[in-house]
Amino acid sequence: MAKDQLQVLNALDVAKTQWYHFTAIIIAGMGFFTDAYDLFCISLVTKLLGRIYYHKEGDSTPGTLPSNVSAAINGVAFCGTLAGQLFFGWLGDKMGRKRVYGMTLLLMVISSVASGLSFGSGSKSVMATLCFFRFWLGFGIGGDYPLSATIMSKYANKNTRGAFIASVFGMQGFGILAGGMIAIIVSAVFKAYYPAPSYEIDANLSTVPEADYIWRIILMFGAFPALLTYYWHTKMPETSRYTALVAKTAKQAAADIETTTKEGDEFGLFTTRFLSRHGHHLLGTTSTWSLLDIAFYSQNLFQKDIFSAIEVYKIARAQTLIALCSTVPGYWFTVALIDKIGRFKIQLMGFFFMTIFMFALAIPYHHWTLPNNQIGFVIMYSLTFFFANFGPNATTFVVPAEIFPARLSSTCHGISAASGKAGAMVGAFGFLYASDAIGVKKSLMILGFINFLGMLFTFLVPESKGKSLEEISGEADQEKGTETQSG
Repeated sequence: MAKDQLQVLNALDVAKTQWYHFTAIIIAGMGFFTDAYDLFCISLVTKLLGRIYYHKEGDSTPGTLPSNVSAAINGVAFCGTLAGQLFFGWLGDKMGRKRVYGMTLLLMVISSVASGLSFGSGSKSVMATLCFFRFWLGFGIGGDYPLSATIMSKYANKNTRGAFIASVFGMQGFGILAGGMIAIIVSAVFKAYYPAPSYEIDANLSTVPEADYIWRIILMFGAFPALLTYYWHTKMPETSRYTALVAKTAKQAAADIETTTKEGDEFGLFTTRFLSRHGHHLLGTTSTWSLLDIAFYSQNLFQKDIFSAIEVYKIARAQTLIALCSTVPGYWFTVALIDKIGRFKIQLMGFFFMTIFMFALAIPYHHWTLPNNQIGFVIMYSLTFFFANFGPNATTFVVPAEIFPARLSSTCHGISAASGKAGAMVGAFGFLYASDAIGVKKSLMILGFINFLGMLFTFLVPESKGKSLEEISGEADQEKGTETQSG
């Protein structure tokens, strides 16, 4: 029986790229599109929320969100995401990835709509309901990380697997772009229909009552791609490797291109066997993802300081430009080259250049703040983003989906992703306070050092280019062992 199994798994690894591979990329990728849209669009509307709900009569400047409210709105989705990554990662290995993926998409649809409908008369009640629904939105988004990566890795063949998983992640770039574009379009439409004087001319009339719809429309738009994806995902079969190696239903597995394995030589997550075989791999994937996200998410926050423009429109434009020129190309460079260069080299190179550019921004920081040099700053800054995406931002997502045994892969991916989110929270909030306490220059120096640490921890992560999933995770050896015993 074991021989048949290995032949079937081998057939999957050498299968030609077919149409269903691309539909799987789009279906798994749209979840990421929605994730990126939802997580990034909130930063575009926080200024507007401040103007609407925290306007003080007679103030010379427009209202802004108090820093604790701003931190809560931005951070609560991260907390939800971290919890969702662990919970749905575990559930995906128990119930099947496809089924659980459907649950996460529905949760995202309901929460997106609900966060746009945040109700209440005063600022406190609106912000509290917004935070509540964004937590659940984050919880759904969290499930998407381990599930879409695992789904894609199990569908793909070994020669194009890296590119396929990276493509799923690359959809994030389009989500960020969409966030910027929807914000620009919605605010431009409202500007045209409800013209208002500037704040200096008339403080009360500068924010029209209809402006309250702008942020709600932008947030609710995130439900559309998630809803479409939910419909498409119902057309996908369960991943054949899951059916074969985990669900162990022989007939079903045959229908899903595979057959089943014997119970014998299995070990759980909390066993010494797992620790000796995969412990250092898990340390590698969790530490590199965490270090990367500290740097990546604190950079996103500096955007608001660097482009401290007043309007949603201007911040959206700046973010959209950076996404177009550096973020999106970075993702697709990875897709094009990951199965040629390999994961390890791309990750090492990405961390290396991020370290260099961070120090190049930090050491002569005063020079970059002068008005004539800001273009140079933006170029350097964009290059950091380019090498984050043509580097660890993509590879830290790809590798955990490949190197762990099938029955634990979405759990391990969830753990790695959750440690990334913990890093993101440090980046997002630690640096918010750090830049106030120690200044931007020192904060950038610390980020440079964090990127350097990421480069060192990359040495714990194995290269998985061109190998079958069973070879990398050691399941092929187990099969051969079982076969010898049964023979």
